[in-house]
Amino acid sequence: MGGRLAGRRVVVTDCDELIGPEIVAVFREEGAEVLADRRDLTQPSAAAALIEEAGQGDVLVANLAAKVPGKLAHESDDAELDLMLDRLVRPLHRLTRAVLPQMMARRQGKIVVVGAGAALRGVPRRAVYAAARAAQHGYVRSVAVEVARHNIQVNATAQTFVENPTYFPPEYQATDEFRARMENVPAGRLATAREAAQFLLTLAGPESDFLVGQIFPFTGGWVH
Repeated sequence: MGGRLAGRRVVVTDCDELIGPEIVAVFREEGAEVLADRRDLTQPSAAAALIEEAGQGDVLVANLAAKVPGKLAHESDDAELDLMLDRLVRPLHRLTRAVLPQMMARRQGKIVVVGAGAALRGVPRRAVYAAARAAQHGYVRSVAVEVARHNIQVNATAQTFVENPTYFPPEYQATDEFRARMENVPAGRLATAREAAQFLLTLAGPESDFLVGQIFPFTGGWVH
């Protein structure tokens, strides 16, 4: 089977969340062998078990999701912050720690993190969520410069206003709040999940071979 990722084994986490289903579909269309995983990665041993089961992993797509608490900073307790870290930050480190040795041994690999635009622009009622997403970006930048000499590329997106059932379900799109938020999006619409997945495909393919620790806003101009 041909395609840009022909012969590549790709691990996609939280495959039922965010744009996971579309990532799986698009990558398979491009010839990848995709392991679509839905296990609970908050368990300390889960990430290492996933990578061991995957065997050789050419591409890791860290698609990690968490429901936004939606509270002001002074209303958010430690448990809510811990939940964001447990869902978005600790699994990223565990996955990366597990997959890097084999990539370094083969001198080849890609790690692509599906991040969030909330880490790049202040948003009310998003403080603990944005903190965890920003931690992802800081992690990506540092790991990327550590492993670039091993021919491993680590990059991330900072997406928002992308169709997905986690953050923009149809019932939310029917609200006044959603319509008010869309007034601040220059593109004037949500991106489709497929559009976002196709951009991730670029970060997983040979086009990203010279990209090191880059964070790419995918927000329809909301961040630019």
